[in-house]
Amino acid sequence: MSAKQEWINTAIEAMEKAYVPYSKFPVGAALITESGEVFQGCNIENASFGLTNCAERTAFFKAVSEGNMSFSHLVVAGETEDPISPCGACRQVMVEFCSPDMPVSLVNTKGDIKETTVSELLPYSFESDQMG
Repeated sequence: MSAKQEWINTAIEAMEKAYVPYSKFPVGAALITESGEVFQGCNIENASFGLTNCAERTAFFKAVSEGNMSFSHLVVAGETEDPISPCGACRQVMVEFCSPDMPVSLVNTKGDIKETTVSELLPYSFESDQMG
């Protein structure tokens, strides 16, 4: 099995850990560091929906909180008709921590895959060099 397929399986497995009592819409993520370490993330809902955290951000926040700042790939998995698409907040977090050309694999549980990059997901992004 290829490394990418293992990462896809890891993202799908992360969906099982999702806390989604309201939407019933589990999402999983696998964030791979430059050193090959994999961080899983799942979406975690809250009755106050604004406090909900997406799978992608969960994976990033876990990795960064453990001292990891160099990433090589992200896989996002969902039970969607087409490969899942990250929300805008998650795209902005990707821009903060990843190179523009970092690969992102968007998948569904049927095996469909959309390969893209951070910059393709959020063109003309807001970045730290734009801050005074």
